[in-house]
Amino acid sequence: MAEDTPRKRKVRGRKIRGDREAKQRRKARKKLARSASKTKTGSETAGKSGGSHTATESGDDHLTDPANAAPEPFIETDAVAAVRDRITGWLAADQPVHLIGPTGAGKTALALSAAAARGRPVVLCNGDEAVDTSALVGGYSGGERYEERDEYVSGVSKKTQIVRDRWVDNPLSVAVREGATLVYNEFSRSDPAAHNVLLSVLEEGVLERPGKHGSGRSIDVHPEFRVIFTSNDVEYAGVHQQQDALLDRMVGVHVDYYDAETEREIVRSHASVSDEAIETVVDATRTLREELPIVVGTRAAITAAKGISVFDDVDSGEAAAGRTDGGRVQVDDDDELLTDVLTDVLGPKVAGSETEIDGMTALRSQISEVLRD
Repeated sequence: MAEDTPRKRKVRGRKIRGDREAKQRRKARKKLARSASKTKTGSETAGKSGGSHTATESGDDHLTDPANAAPEPFIETDAVAAVRDRITGWLAADQPVHLIGPTGAGKTALALSAAAARGRPVVLCNGDEAVDTSALVGGYSGGERYEERDEYVSGVSKKTQIVRDRWVDNPLSVAVREGATLVYNEFSRSDPAAHNVLLSVLEEGVLERPGKHGSGRSIDVHPEFRVIFTSNDVEYAGVHQQQDALLDRMVGVHVDYYDAETEREIVRSHASVSDEAIETVVDATRTLREELPIVVGTRAAITAAKGISVFDDVDSGEAAAGRTDGGRVQVDDDDELLTDVLTDVLGPKVAGSETEIDGMTALRSQISEVLRD
């Protein structure tokens, strides 16, 4: 027995060293597999968005270069520039700006233009009833799966599948992290409960991401982060009254319909019709805005002008190519084409909704009457 002891110790020692080496090889293979998985994920994300973050923290596809964020076309008259200067001034003072006004007044275009003027990336977020906290900050989306093969015993292969939860950042997290300008369009259409997360962002400079596991649950707000909200007036359908604690942390800028000359310039930039037609359309929509119990915004004037450019007076028999005005449609004051077009444009506002106008026939009659006066 005594003679066998050294041999047994030697064999046992060799087995221990072999077990340790096998364990080290398994660790090395696992580390290599994890590294390969992260490298693949990071390269796929960079290829899609040009960012340097891994997919677990990405969401960089929300980012828009400021040069591409400004709306085209965008008309800048003195009236437009004055409102935009107020917005950019408040942003420079590190104040969130809430643009409030009637639908079709150009709030979104103005917000995007002001955001682009900062020279920082822009993130656009649209509010609606479905928006909740996760839609703003992010959440887990599926998982990342990879497989390990471990042949720790000769002739025996072991396969292990590992699945990791994949977190994807949504607009607010991306904007806060990157110091972007967040344009939260139709802010008041979202449920106020979804906006509780904004309180710590605007007051304490920290974004909490509920539901996120482990490290990175909170993000320190980038010093260049700014936010512009847009909302319709409270009397519009589908608008929620937001909590005072949040509204108290922003400034409100009222955006109303512009003067007649600015509206004409805006319509001219969107539709190829004669100056006389533009003046007629804009004058008509501004009159209807005062007379009808429905919203008649600048957007309605743009749509009507586009309609005029398509629906010519077929009874004239005049080919567009042969006109001395370059094919641009002319609209006479007594032409029923304008009445027809405006009825089509404003029809959805009375069809199936509760208004003082009883149906499409009544709408056309009122439009015709207003335009004759």
